[in-house]
Amino acid sequence: MAQPIRSALVSVYYKDRLEPLVALLKEHGVTIYSTGGTQQFIEEQGAPVTAVESLTGFPAVFGGRVKTLHPKVFGGILHRRHEAGDLQEAEQHQIPPIDLVIVDLYPFEETVASGAAEADVIEKIDIGGISLLRAAAKNFRDVLVVSSRDQYAAVTELLQAKGCATDLEDRRHYAAAAFEATSHYDTQIFRYMAQGTELSGAALKLSEKPATPLRYGENPHQAGTFYGDLSALFDQLHGKQLSYNNLVDVDAAVLLMQEFDAAGPAACAILKHTNACGVAQADSLHQAYLNALSCDPVSAFGGVIIVNKPVDAATAEELNKLFFEVLIAPEFDEAAMTVLQSKKNRILLRQKPVQFPTKQVKTLLNGVIEQDFDKVVEGAADFRTVTESAPTTEEVAALEFALKVCKHTKSNTIVLARAGQLLASGVGQTSRVDALRQAIEKARSFGFDLQGAVMASDAFFPFPDCVKIAGEAGIRAVVQPGGSIKDQDSIVACNRLGMAMVLTGVRHFKH
Repeated sequence: MAQPIRSALVSVYYKDRLEPLVALLKEHGVTIYSTGGTQQFIEEQGAPVTAVESLTGFPAVFGGRVKTLHPKVFGGILHRRHEAGDLQEAEQHQIPPIDLVIVDLYPFEETVASGAAEADVIEKIDIGGISLLRAAAKNFRDVLVVSSRDQYAAVTELLQAKGCATDLEDRRHYAAAAFEATSHYDTQIFRYMAQGTELSGAALKLSEKPATPLRYGENPHQAGTFYGDLSALFDQLHGKQLSYNNLVDVDAAVLLMQEFDAAGPAACAILKHTNACGVAQADSLHQAYLNALSCDPVSAFGGVIIVNKPVDAATAEELNKLFFEVLIAPEFDEAAMTVLQSKKNRILLRQKPVQFPTKQVKTLLNGVIEQDFDKVVEGAADFRTVTESAPTTEEVAALEFALKVCKHTKSNTIVLARAGQLLASGVGQTSRVDALRQAIEKARSFGFDLQGAVMASDAFFPFPDCVKIAGEAGIRAVVQPGGSIKDQDSIVACNRLGMAMVLTGVRHFKH
């Protein structure tokens, strides 16, 4: 049986989209209670409104910090209409029922994101609003709660269809939505207040929205959802909806390209199943793409491509010859867009500057694990030469490049490179020897001469076998973390083969 709405409390921060709902309440003669700016807004719509101060007999105090926190307000929301005792108390204390609560919350999250001073952030911690939402949601048997301006249109349509009345199912739905809003809000406050304290690691508090259902997960029999605001990071300019696997690869691509300064040389990376199958830097984006593609044109088919410069027409013409799923760039020339949009499903993403999370989270067993993002990448200043010969200037540049790729490649991994050019990598192998042999074979299969190339390893060499195999293939310089009890064996092998080796002291496992 539908329950009519005869009275409403309306107190919102954002007034936009509210007019049709106010008009409907006015049409049905609903008694409206309100405060401050919302009261003025409703009066401007020509609807009669009673100030909350008139209901409570108490003015707003402390600069508006306390307005609705009063028994006549919360009693009107929380008393149970089916309980004789509650009805008797409400009558005794002259507490009128409130059947509808329309409240949104102060923009705390937005204020934090704006970089506002702490005093301004603290003032955006809503007290009355969140209490009203919780009270109305708790008493959903009798009260409808509206917790966001995004709900105004749907609620207006619902009330129009049911003669300004609601069913229990309706009220339960909006109560759940209100608790989602309050829990998300409290999570953001906790994360802000706990940062830099011992409480920040005491509990894992995550709340990401909106939720975007995906076509499916990794495979068609798995459901998938993305939680977060992709529009804050990308403008999708063309193509079909991103899939679960697209998103995983896009994440890997974006993190890899962060290693290559947009102010530096043009860079291009091609990824497949989160591993780079081609990475290159050059004086032009066109040449960087061609060099990256030459690393492994077979694996590049159906991959994700990312660049650090605007895509021009010449590069677009080359890209258009390849079937790929996603292209990510900071910008696209108009002529390039014309070429690239020729394939209707091809996804084109314009990347925006954004602050990424500092933590990585993953479900595991019956819980969750969290770690810091791996933000470290070693450069020449971090290299410690341990062999008789030191790497040349060109070899140092190649080692730096190889390390950037190695850091973002699944372990066990070996990366073979020259300055600005990935030659091949062995990825996700159960032994480092297998990873090296895979890389050597792959480089040779695509016509690369390894004589004078360099090698990067994501972890130390437990035995000198990798050094021996690499030296025989023509590798002249090696970078690795070091730390094995048999480091000296690998160093001796390098000296015997005339190779240079530098240690970094930093491991980059990627599981």
